[in-house]
Amino acid sequence: MNLTTKVLTKKIINKLFRPLYLILALILLCSHNLYIKMETYFLQPDQPATLSLYNGTFENSENIITRDRILDASIVAQGKRVTIAPGQWKDQDSTITQLTFNPGEAGTYVVGISTKARNLEQTADKFNEYLEHDGVLDFLKYRTDNDLLDQDAVESYEKHVKGIYQVGDVKTNDWSTVLGYPIEFVPQTNPYEKYSGDTLELELLLDGEPLANQLVYANHIKGSHAHAHSDHEHDHDGTTHSHGHEHGDGEHSHSHNSKSEKGHTHTDGQQLRTNDQGIVSVNLPEDGIYYIRTIHMVDVADSDELTHRSKWATLTFEVSHKHDASTHTHDHHHDHEGHIPTWVFVLGSVLLIGVLFLVFRRKN
Repeated sequence: MNLTTKVLTKKIINKLFRPLYLILALILLCSHNLYIKMETYFLQPDQPATLSLYNGTFENSENIITRDRILDASIVAQGKRVTIAPGQWKDQDSTITQLTFNPGEAGTYVVGISTKARNLEQTADKFNEYLEHDGVLDFLKYRTDNDLLDQDAVESYEKHVKGIYQVGDVKTNDWSTVLGYPIEFVPQTNPYEKYSGDTLELELLLDGEPLANQLVYANHIKGSHAHAHSDHEHDHDGTTHSHGHEHGDGEHSHSHNSKSEKGHTHTDGQQLRTNDQGIVSVNLPEDGIYYIRTIHMVDVADSDELTHRSKWATLTFEVSHKHDASTHTHDHHHDHEGHIPTWVFVLGSVLLIGVLFLVFRRKN
């Protein structure tokens, strides 16, 4: 094969397989976030439950979490922190790592997972694409402003995730526990004392200190705990709104509706930023399972091996609407609305019979 033929063959192969390369790159880019996911975060005491680790997107897990990667796995309840032993984890379908457990007595529980740092080497183009795809926009701007977009990357990344679930009706203060992870979200109020339509404030800690001006993304999906009427359409002032959408893009969304898009990115939903005290306010527009995420990334100048480090944090919990006792008795007050009361019917019948009796008697 001569040189010209080799060049032409290479061009043809690149043209044919480039779409496959792009698809593969997209799959790899989607396999980043780690979440603690449950079918429902509302449990009953002594009710068997399953906790899953989703390593990918919140709706699709791409890889299991091997036990050697876990630095800490623990549950906090009733003021006590209990370690989850490595042997308690089970793998499902080579993509999901699961823990089946009994929640015990009523209270607000916190579960956390912290992983070891790993290195990932990427070309400049793939790294820039990953920054845009995962919403690490501040670091992408840093590379742009400093003419680093053509620089290949070696990233040290670590993931630290939390979930908060409610057992029974008793609320405890365990939700405020700081697990001491390199980065973590800490609610300022018990999420299970918040309801759809409310706002929940979270503090973002980096190495134990409030992290200011950090990009945070919040989204939600419909949970199995939601009442059946949340699947239907409700008419508000003549305008029909569907509450059964998959990704829950709210009024603060900075992306297109995911239903109208063929692709999916990690930046759907609310795009937020912590204030000077490291506080971010998350809107809770409707019932559902909420998942919050952030990636803090910095350049590394004192390493011959790495170009930057990143610390990932996620938090998951569920929100329902507030139950008003008056709404449950409301229908009983109006069960007969629009119907003739029984006593009126009886009295009217007696009067009618009396009138008919007098008419017939007069004729006779």
